[in-house]
Amino acid sequence: MRKLRHEEIERVNPAALEVEKRHPITLWLHDIRSAHNVGAALRTADGALIDEVLISGYSPTPANKAVIKTALGAQDFVPWRVVDDCNAEVLSLKNRGYTLAALEITTNPTSVDDLKIDHFPLCLIAGNEVEGVDSELMKDCQLALEIPQYGAKQSLNVSVAIGIALFDLVRQFRRLNA
Repeated sequence: MRKLRHEEIERVNPAALEVEKRHPITLWLHDIRSAHNVGAALRTADGALIDEVLISGYSPTPANKAVIKTALGAQDFVPWRVVDDCNAEVLSLKNRGYTLAALEITTNPTSVDDLKIDHFPLCLIAGNEVEGVDSELMKDCQLALEIPQYGAKQSLNVSVAIGIALFDLVRQFRRLNA
């Protein structure tokens, strides 16, 4: 075994992404304060080949230099848009058949392994690094996904949690859709 050199790594041609079937998952970033967390989430969203990233509240957008630096160009390959009216977006997602899932610690968490094919398309909502998902958005969620914690701390950095959750969701969707 040897480590592959950069030029040996097989990559999707960016032009092919326009016609590639994406996973029916949308990531919604609301009130994420760190531009680095937004950039990391965009990079993960591209790697997971999800449908779209929504950005709302005071979350910085890819117009921010720190987001661009951390995203390493992923902002050019994953569809993203700014949401100005969260209530209207919730209604639109629900009307289009989306399941809204908070990435949050709750009294009634759902395991990704328990999701069924009819939970997709799914919108994963990630919130503020300290406060979590906004309570107004929480009330619109049909379920909450929680990452089990085995150590002393009860939470992960939001961009790390997004990475775990997105790839778990993709894995589950692909398993169900096989």
